[in-house]
Amino acid sequence: MAHLTELPNQDRLRVLAADSTAMSTQLLVEALGRDGQFHMIESPASGAAILQLVKRDHPHVVVVSASFRDGQMGGFELVREVRTQSSDTRAIMLLDSSERASVTQAFRAGAQGVFCRTEPFRLLAKSIQCVSAGQVWASSTELQFVLEALIQPAMTAFNGKGNSLLSAREVDVVRCVSEGLTNREIAQRLKLTEHTVKNYLFRIFDKLGVSSRVEVVLYALGSAGVPRTPMGAPNRRQAQPGPVISRGTVSLPVPLRKTAT
Repeated sequence: MAHLTELPNQDRLRVLAADSTAMSTQLLVEALGRDGQFHMIESPASGAAILQLVKRDHPHVVVVSASFRDGQMGGFELVREVRTQSSDTRAIMLLDSSERASVTQAFRAGAQGVFCRTEPFRLLAKSIQCVSAGQVWASSTELQFVLEALIQPAMTAFNGKGNSLLSAREVDVVRCVSEGLTNREIAQRLKLTEHTVKNYLFRIFDKLGVSSRVEVVLYALGSAGVPRTPMGAPNRRQAQPGPVISRGTVSLPVPLRKTAT
């Protein structure tokens, strides 16, 4: 549904859409174009033409279907190339279903959000707004897929000399964080004091250059060749301040401070 007040062109979010077929792309562009907050950029059918437009116009957000295909270039490859062409452009991956493999592959490619076609269309506009503001759009289940998939690469982070950034005990703490354990539960499992657990978390934050518990697990996004935007999020069992989108979708705001609690 279009906004009652239509924004001037210069104030609208520049959005480029690429669905699985030319017809579905046109329908998507027309539907999003009815929203007064978006300026829809021409959406050609070929991946090469899309990348040229991204390089020229630097859209705020691209919405790409995982089913997009142009020769050897699929939707995930297109998102990866978009992020290479324009690091300021954010991406949302359209999924036919929120399967674990598709969700994790989307984030590994550099998407800042995933949107399943089973969700109401009105939420797509909201996801574009959130992602353009530097937040991450994913349901709690989808986010858990990412946490579980990325914990191993995060724990094996290395410095420039090839040395592991994390000690064996810090790896244990990261594993516990990935399971959603509280500091008290981590302390009980590892036979440490809560104060010691907090100290470990702050050291992990400093070593990885992150600012929250979720970022510890999502650190692998930065090691996949994708420009990384700092993110913070409510822990699954210890809520931190930050907006939570309806229907269980989590919006991950940029953190204001480090927190090991």
